[in-house]
Amino acid sequence: MNITILWADDEIDLLKPHILFLEEKGYTVIPVQSGRDALDEMESLVPDLVFLDEQMPGLSGLDTLNIIKQRWPQLPVVMITKSEEEHIMEDALGGKISDYLTKPVNPSQILLTVKKHTELRRLQSEHSTQNYQRQFREIGMQLSDRMSPDEWIEMYRRLVYWDIELAGTEDDNIHDIFLSQKRDAQAMYCRFYEDHYLDWLSGRQEKPLMSHTVLQQRLFPLLKSADAQSLFFIVIDNFRYDQWKFVQPLVENYFRVQRDDLYFTIVPTTTQFARNAMFAGLMPSEIEKKYPQYWVNEDEQGWKNQFENELLDENLRRHGLAIKHSYNKVLNAQYGKKLVDRLPELLRMPLNVVIYNFIDMLSHARTDSDIVRELADDEKAYRSLTLSWLEHSPLMDLLQALSERNVQVVITTDHGSVRIDRPVRVKGDRDISVNLRYKQGRLLDYRPDDVFEVKDPARLFLPRRHLTSPYIFCRGGDFFAYPNNYNEYVKYYMNTFQHGGISMEETLVPFVTLRPRELRG
Repeated sequence: MNITILWADDEIDLLKPHILFLEEKGYTVIPVQSGRDALDEMESLVPDLVFLDEQMPGLSGLDTLNIIKQRWPQLPVVMITKSEEEHIMEDALGGKISDYLTKPVNPSQILLTVKKHTELRRLQSEHSTQNYQRQFREIGMQLSDRMSPDEWIEMYRRLVYWDIELAGTEDDNIHDIFLSQKRDAQAMYCRFYEDHYLDWLSGRQEKPLMSHTVLQQRLFPLLKSADAQSLFFIVIDNFRYDQWKFVQPLVENYFRVQRDDLYFTIVPTTTQFARNAMFAGLMPSEIEKKYPQYWVNEDEQGWKNQFENELLDENLRRHGLAIKHSYNKVLNAQYGKKLVDRLPELLRMPLNVVIYNFIDMLSHARTDSDIVRELADDEKAYRSLTLSWLEHSPLMDLLQALSERNVQVVITTDHGSVRIDRPVRVKGDRDISVNLRYKQGRLLDYRPDDVFEVKDPARLFLPRRHLTSPYIFCRGGDFFAYPNNYNEYVKYYMNTFQHGGISMEETLVPFVTLRPRELRG
């Protein structure tokens, strides 16, 4: 790769040894003696990097910098100065200049700076590739062992790290190798989940942190702590762990991560079941039995999550926390802005619950809209779209305001979603549930080997609709498709993000405790 450097300095002749050094390393250097000469050169050739002396007669270095940034805002410019003056460092931190060097410069400084600003992506890509190659065998060996729930959580953390790290690599082959290993891990995880899930629910095995226990074990202790004031419990519907890790640096501008947990969701991994269970601290059939007025079955009319606040209130009371709390569901930006305006009022409450539905709406929009499909074409784009939303969302405004007021925050979700890519045939009567990742209904016809099958809903602690209504769940990237209009149906849903079944992305989800940076301890 031929890299061109434009070097502007009124004493450019004295820098001849440095220029020769760079040329010996394979770089093309264009030396000029003034800012005006630099701009004239750039009319015919825009370089890959500019070295700019701060103090030049005529058009100064700073004046030249401003003109360059107006016309080529992404071009890296390194300012060379005689002293580390504060305003130069502030410009560097502010992003006007990419870096700065203090005279006298030496060849190793120059070479490092050039590589940093022209070859960083390639070097990082090579470094990531080499590191993953070293860990590939280690991950494979660990996957071949019988793993505990905690070990699966750590494995998923590791896979998410490499998914994000290798998504930016220039080596397509290594990313393909990773995706193959991730598919193997996905299949093994689904078997693990199926082998242990019913035993967790029945008490035959010690259960890990799950949907119906996570508030009792993680949130309620925070409310009971001696220094508890107002706490914001933020639930981002359909928020995956990889999305959290991708937006974490943005959140850390205002908060320190005090605890970064993952918990196992129940199945079906849908809002009706998983989020009701989380707020109630009970499994769905237990909610139906104990609070029938707060449970709406799939075949009944009405919004399936309309009693979350009441279920949370009952859960708090059962655990000795009869406290005032607010419940807020943000369905649009306008309501989100109003919520920030109400902050002084909300801060008088010990607990404030805020639910954001954007990511869930995004996954549904991606299914229905060709434009959104283009914007979130793959996992990498899906994460980037999440970051873009958060950066410009009322949620970010709320987080910033909460950090300024030293308010503790918990961010979590009810379930994640998985990109689906393999249809599984299923038949049923007209009452069959409509979700693509799980089915319940009479006269279901399917291949048992294709699904996780539970014939008795009571074993899943799920409400029974009919005497002969098993639950079946898709694994990994599978999705159910009906024989009627099969090809059209498959084409419509292929490579969309769905939830309801069993996958790492759906069932291993974040529960993150944040403290503002101003707080200590």
